[in-house]
Amino acid sequence: MTSPFRFTSPESADETTGTAAAVHAQMTRDFGIEGALPFVALSAAPDLMAGAWALMRESLLSGHASRTEKELVTYGVSLANRCPFCVGAHTLLLYAGGDRELAGSLARGERPADPEHARLLAWGQDMRGPWPFAADDAPEFVGSALAFHFINRIVSALIDEEAVSGGADPAELLDTEAGHALVHAVRARPEPGLSLPLLGTGGPRPSWAAGTPAGAAFAALRAAAHAGAGLLDGPDATFVRESVAAWDGFTPLPPAGDGLPDRAERPGARLALLAARAPYRITAEDVKAWRVEPFTDHCLVHLVAYGAMLAVERVEAGLAARG
Repeated sequence: MTSPFRFTSPESADETTGTAAAVHAQMTRDFGIEGALPFVALSAAPDLMAGAWALMRESLLSGHASRTEKELVTYGVSLANRCPFCVGAHTLLLYAGGDRELAGSLARGERPADPEHARLLAWGQDMRGPWPFAADDAPEFVGSALAFHFINRIVSALIDEEAVSGGADPAELLDTEAGHALVHAVRARPEPGLSLPLLGTGGPRPSWAAGTPAGAAFAALRAAAHAGAGLLDGPDATFVRESVAAWDGFTPLPPAGDGLPDRAERPGARLALLAARAPYRITAEDVKAWRVEPFTDHCLVHLVAYGAMLAVERVEAGLAARG
């Protein structure tokens, strides 16, 4: 069977131990999907796996805001980031939550008929405008959106989307034992904060999180991802950081690759910058040019996560102050 992973060989869930095993167990229970690929792709670096899982769990899955409305935001994020795997996943999750007509219209490329739904989708595609939700709900909506700005990039960089993106009928997918588990999980509300014991140390919590568990999760993921900067020398780390800071957070990288470092001369800087701005353009040649001894799967995941987090922080910096 062809592996769905590009460039790495993650362990299966039953082979993992420690933090990775604990994430797998909680993810199966609360997300309703055993071995969800975006998190398995990070499992060579359990601190990243736990941080990404916790941010998604504490913003998208937990809380009191509408799951449908949060899925619409993350659908918009995934459209903006050109992540067909995640677009398909959100379609299925909407379907599992009972929003069959909405999911069907989105799958056909239509805008939501409900104006509120249309505003949420549009905000997910470009988060610089006014918030289409109450300020009190920002920890859930902003947290969900930023979680998928990170997850989209991990998926596009490390997962073979063509190998795993199919056109199966959602009704058929959900009419199985695994599908029933997914429906149950989507319609449940997991208790907030239970992912936090999985996390390592973080740093300052973001103001939009207002002291919620989503803020602790974001801080831990940010700290774990920034460890990847240590895989670059000083000038390359500065170049990548300044290049992403000068970007608007949404404009795609030009097809000609303007501003990309040369693969032979600065392969690490090239990989990190691609992970931030166009992870779907990372090639086997890009990885091969950088991944020499002593670099491992753990290192590659951390370098990709560093670029992804810089992009997340750039999007975060462009957020409107309030709704």
